[in-house]
Amino acid sequence: MRIESRAPTRADLAGGTLDIWPLYLFHEGAVTVNCAITRYASCAIETRAEGQRSITLRSTDTRRSESFASLEALRSARRYRLPLLAHLVRFFGPTAGFTLTTNSEVPAGAGLGGSSAMAVAICAALDRLSGAGRRLEDWIHISRDAEAIVIGVPTGTQDHYPAAFGGASAIVLAPGSERREALACDVDSLERRLVLCYTGKPRKSAINNWEVFSRHLGGDKRVARNLEKIAAVAREVRAAIERNDWPELGRLIRDEWEFRRRNLPTISTPTIDRILAAARREGALAGKVCGAGGGGCLVLLIEPDARVRVEAAIAKSGGQLLPMRIDRQGVQVTATP
Repeated sequence: MRIESRAPTRADLAGGTLDIWPLYLFHEGAVTVNCAITRYASCAIETRAEGQRSITLRSTDTRRSESFASLEALRSARRYRLPLLAHLVRFFGPTAGFTLTTNSEVPAGAGLGGSSAMAVAICAALDRLSGAGRRLEDWIHISRDAEAIVIGVPTGTQDHYPAAFGGASAIVLAPGSERREALACDVDSLERRLVLCYTGKPRKSAINNWEVFSRHLGGDKRVARNLEKIAAVAREVRAAIERNDWPELGRLIRDEWEFRRRNLPTISTPTIDRILAAARREGALAGKVCGAGGGGCLVLLIEPDARVRVEAAIAKSGGQLLPMRIDRQGVQVTATP
């Protein structure tokens, strides 16, 4: 049997970092706004003949692989070359032998939630292989916890919801649970107004997010105030999108980015500042880093008639354009004999 799955990555528009428990508990009404994009993480599983129990894990984009004689051998290993893949296999525990191969369409360290999308895609394939029958929400939380195990710091859930459900979403962060609410907006109109580019430098989300997280919990009042302002702006971002009020959305994204930059000096870089300034001069309404910052990708809001000028300015400033649309489906999985 061959099982194939793919999950979209995401561009976040407001409220990032607040999705890490327990930060959102300290900011009533916290919400993260994002959209799934057509840059995918994919997984393929090919089962072995009956009685063959060996397991091979492969990552095409990172060119790494490792093999185990059985599920028991994988579980008893002390270290992994592909730890995210291995921990998800450990969780689902399929008894058949197989080869699991992954691939990502986003650059490493892009800030687009690539590892989260990959984890959701792997969960979808392993769930089908093992017959676990879990829900999308289960895949989200399994993925989140596996990522935390691998990177050794707390992780949030905003990256996993667009991978699972697609579309433009508000992730409402409330005591006791979080939930996804689809944005009541003209998704086609939002799609026409987004530009994505890669700065050429990977970021390490665990570093910036962990620094903000630890400073907040350590009593840093400046970080707490900035996150409170980010939470307030994120609520307004949701409202502006649902009114299809693009000039107001541009103003709010600019505000969110300024509050975010104040948390740490490493969140922005000279390259990020240069690309955003050039894009604004050519008509971009706003722009911000995707994810935790320090590199990776930028998402920009434009009016459609400014696209050619803005994209030329981005390229001239050293940014790599990443064509994309808003994914409407979320994770997809198929199985063939």
